[in-house]
Amino acid sequence: MDILLLAGVSATFFAAGATKGISGMGLPTVSMGLLGLFMPPASAAALLVMPSLLTNVLQCLGRHFRGIAAMLWPMWLGTFGGVLLAPLPSLASGAATVRLGLGGLLLAYAAYGLLRPSITLQLRQRTLLWVALLVGYVTGALTAATGVFIVPMVMFIQMLALGKERMVQALGLSFTVCTVALGVSLGWSTSWNALSSLEGAVALACAFAGMGVGVRMRERISGGAFRVMLFVVFGVLGAALMTKELL
Repeated sequence: MDILLLAGVSATFFAAGATKGISGMGLPTVSMGLLGLFMPPASAAALLVMPSLLTNVLQCLGRHFRGIAAMLWPMWLGTFGGVLLAPLPSLASGAATVRLGLGGLLLAYAAYGLLRPSITLQLRQRTLLWVALLVGYVTGALTAATGVFIVPMVMFIQMLALGKERMVQALGLSFTVCTVALGVSLGWSTSWNALSSLEGAVALACAFAGMGVGVRMRERISGGAFRVMLFVVFGVLGAALMTKELL
């Protein structure tokens, strides 16, 4: 067993879990960004499926499920369509464009997060459902290609102005759907084999440990300052991934 690899996986998932505990999101983004620096993206994605799925299940709990599902079900359906039908290179292909795509996605999301444009969607119900379907398809395609399911899904949900409680539950439900879709894309046997390995067990344990620490830190950290720091980290990781591939 490579001790350095195990240490890297432990630190990565603890940091990713803490990020999710503080902000309610970010576990796959942080873990893919960090793991992508020292292991193949497909292996990194396989490791994150179960920790992401199980931590997201906790975030799904709430009393707004029916209203959220009535609004976002086309997006969830589109996510599976994007994962299964998109023409982009998959994580498993090992193409050089995978790491470049992941880096570019992180840079784009960092720029969006730091600029924080204030946009609220005010669409008719039927139009909103079609937009949600398109957003889901694009998110699914990028999920299959990079292992990260933030763009454009998170931006879309934020534009709906759902309120804090509904927003957290909507993100949890959508992240769960995306994680299942990623597992389908990779093949559940791949994800299960990753979980049953020592690295997988350590990743799961560290993700929950980090999440517990993050929840306790939530009240002690300025939300605005943490958000800026988080997006700066995403930008640095994105630049590092692209530099690693180009040089």
